[in-house]
Amino acid sequence: MQLVHRSFLDYDIPVAPASDYTPGPYEPLMAIQSMVTRKDFDGRVWGPSQRITVPEAMRICTMGGAYASFEEDLKGSVTAGKLADFVVLESDPHDADPDAIKEIPVLRTVAGGRVTWEA
Repeated sequence: MQLVHRSFLDYDIPVAPASDYTPGPYEPLMAIQSMVTRKDFDGRVWGPSQRITVPEAMRICTMGGAYASFEEDLKGSVTAGKLADFVVLESDPHDADPDAIKEIPVLRTVAGGRVTWEA
C-alpha cells in the first residue's frame, strides 16, 4: 500500500513521507521519484491517479516530515534560525526525467550548517 498523496494534498491534509518498504536504507530521492511517478523499484505503477509534482514531493519530504515530528520551527526549510540541514544535488529534480530522479548524485551533505560529506 502506498499513501494517497494527491488526495491528501487536494483536501489540505498535512502529509509526511512514509514507506511500507521493508526496513532498510531509506532513499529520499527514490521516495520523491515514487511520489511523482507512482512506480516502485521494478517499474510497476501503483495508483497513477495519486501522482504529485516534484515541488509537492519535495515539500512533503522536507516540511511535511518536520511538521509530522513537531519540529517545523527547527527544520524542514532553509530559513534563518533553523538547523541548515540540506543536500546539494548534481542536477535539479524539477528538470530531471521523473523516472531518473533517484539517480541524481548527491554532491554535498550539510548538517547544522557544516559540510558533513562531499563527493
